[in-house]
Amino acid sequence: MRRPSSIAGAVLGVFLLLGSPVAAQPASGTKADIDALLNALKTAPNEETAALLEDRLQRLWLRSGSAVATLLMNRGLRSVKAEQYDDAITCFTDAITLKPDYAEAFRQRALARYKTGDTPGAVADLGEAVKLEPRDFLAYHAMADIAQARNDWKAAYLAWQKVLEIDPKTEGADERLRELKVKAVGEDL
Repeated sequence: MRRPSSIAGAVLGVFLLLGSPVAAQPASGTKADIDALLNALKTAPNEETAALLEDRLQRLWLRSGSAVATLLMNRGLRSVKAEQYDDAITCFTDAITLKPDYAEAFRQRALARYKTGDTPGAVADLGEAVKLEPRDFLAYHAMADIAQARNDWKAAYLAWQKVLEIDPKTEGADERLRELKVKAVGEDL
């Protein structure tokens, strides 16, 4: 019988530490849980493990510690799913008003703003999200996507490098870095 590697064991330990579904956990452990997951993400052995950790982090980041802000976020996310982006922006803005240090609300509002064509607003919100949570690889991922859509290859390359500093095993990481580097500076890795 093969023994799991120490990295896989550490990842399993993080999942056991965090227990069952995120919604059932008290908000007091969230920062420690996020720190543990981000540390595990940095050393994830493969894309599959990284994807599990990414999902878990996103669910934790959605928790605000405020019942009202969480309700607003859930409404906003439902509005995004229904492609009602203006309603989503209103919900996320209200959540930010209640919790101005809520990085995930800024990130979600950025995504909704981008869908409405408000690229400057989206970029500003993503900047605020990473100011509040500098390890928010999802915000950097969105920055890279927006910069790439605008053919700003250097900004896309720099943002993607930040993603990889935090989440080196994210899906398609190396291939995308190589493509962005060629377009940004004209050379392959």
